[in-house]
Amino acid sequence: MNSLSPGFRGKTHAFAGRLPPGQYPTESFPVLSAGPTPQIPTDRWSFTVAGETGEHRSWTWDQMMALPQEEPTVDIHCVTRWSKFDTRWRGVSLDVFLGELETSADFVVAQSYDGYTTNLPLEDVTDGKAWLAHSFDGYALSPDHGGPARLVIPHLYFWKSAKWVKGLRLTPDNEPGFWESAGYHDYGDPWREQRHWND
Repeated sequence: MNSLSPGFRGKTHAFAGRLPPGQYPTESFPVLSAGPTPQIPTDRWSFTVAGETGEHRSWTWDQMMALPQEEPTVDIHCVTRWSKFDTRWRGVSLDVFLGELETSADFVVAQSYDGYTTNLPLEDVTDGKAWLAHSFDGYALSPDHGGPARLVIPHLYFWKSAKWVKGLRLTPDNEPGFWESAGYHDYGDPWREQRHWND
């Protein structure tokens, strides 16, 4: 039985070593959400990083766009088993937002405008591993895909890359988010197939 999407028949050799176990490559970009798609105008959008001691910093849309921009090209992997290769994003490294905040926290909780949350080790969103992205494939990020801005953390399953993100809250304790509280794996490494609690 062929487990590949139609657009990739016979092409898996081109992605040897890049396709995690249990995944199939696709050329499409499926839209998966836990609820309705929020519509957040950029003139009302802001991004806040809050430390565990109460210190916080916020950026408006214009302030975020004035920060150093990066254009990562990365593979992404969804827990529903699709993988999309060489996705092109534009945004700001999370290192920029976290760099001046004094913290002894080990974890962050990403918070979205629709109430969604997901938990991450702080070390997994620093050192060039994660971005606040506002563009995909040369265009402004559409609301369906998390626009105006979303996280992109490509080394973890894509539910960790929160859509419609409005901030990060640093915490000394690991606090499971929306899907983690519903049975998804706490960490979500696609190479170890960490989809559920017992994986």
